[in-house]
Amino acid sequence: MNLRCWPLLLLVVALSAPAVRAASINGHAYQPLADWAGANGFRAVSWHTSPVTLTNRTTRLVLEKDSCTAQINGVNVMLSFPVAVDKGKYLIAPLDLTKTIEPLVFAPKVSAKKITTIVLDPGHGGKDPGNRSGWHYEKTYTLALATEVRDQLKAAGFNVLLTRTKDKFVELAERPDLANRQHADLFVSLHFNATESGKGEVCGPETYCITPLGAASSNAQGEGASHSATMANGCERKSLLLAYQVQKALVRNLGAEDRSVRRARFAVLRDAEMPAILVESGYMTHPVEGKKILDAGYRKQIAAAIVKGIVNYQKLTAPSAAVTGGTGKPSKTKDRASR
Repeated sequence: MNLRCWPLLLLVVALSAPAVRAASINGHAYQPLADWAGANGFRAVSWHTSPVTLTNRTTRLVLEKDSCTAQINGVNVMLSFPVAVDKGKYLIAPLDLTKTIEPLVFAPKVSAKKITTIVLDPGHGGKDPGNRSGWHYEKTYTLALATEVRDQLKAAGFNVLLTRTKDKFVELAERPDLANRQHADLFVSLHFNATESGKGEVCGPETYCITPLGAASSNAQGEGASHSATMANGCERKSLLLAYQVQKALVRNLGAEDRSVRRARFAVLRDAEMPAILVESGYMTHPVEGKKILDAGYRKQIAAAIVKGIVNYQKLTAPSAAVTGGTGKPSKTKDRASR
């Protein structure tokens, strides 16, 4: 090409390209939420209220000013940056649209491989007791829960492996490594949460998946956004969808408070080559939920919810799955990658 044509070519492109309205808030890029909503078939109940509710045929999306929590079909999902309002206009970070909202709202790509093998990781063990409530140690109940989840998954036809089957310490790096060596299709790390003394009112499940590039983890208070890519980022979208389905099942089946889908660069997630999540099934330090966790019957309910979430994820991603929205409802919206 004649290089002397470049200035003219660039001018033509600039004049013909649609205007992109963008803003910068605290050094982060934002764009008008209304533009995204209009381009993707969403309507607002009202743009003059907070929170704002966007709906289409299959999805109800609720976003609140200054909040990092989005609600997608009734399930809380943490955003990387808070929703902003400037001159009466709602603004949202493009990274949150592409890395959180769109993977859950639009149809996932069908997986080329059916889910057969799942690795369960009972958190802690041996010299690492995990959280403690009275004389009860987290490591004991994560193993009990993993055993129950394993039995229910096997009954559903899955091949299941555990990173430990007794009170044994397993290095963090060895846990996803086992899943990688076994060519597992999913990796699920099981934990129970706890709060500091005097904060026992916190309860409910939290489900974590890998933090996207360019973002800080949910509990990192803005730090770590410059973290380099990990192996897990290659399965980022599917991990998010798996986390969403498991969190939804936990909240609805247990009638528990929704502590949301969250993002983290936990060691057991970073090196997984397959969709991977970490489930905090409840708080041992809560006066009511903590007692439930000690009960085998309640752990059986937790296990059933986790299995339901996995099965729902399989329905969305299996080769024989019909094209559906990422939230589990039929969708006429094409996958964005095919547009």
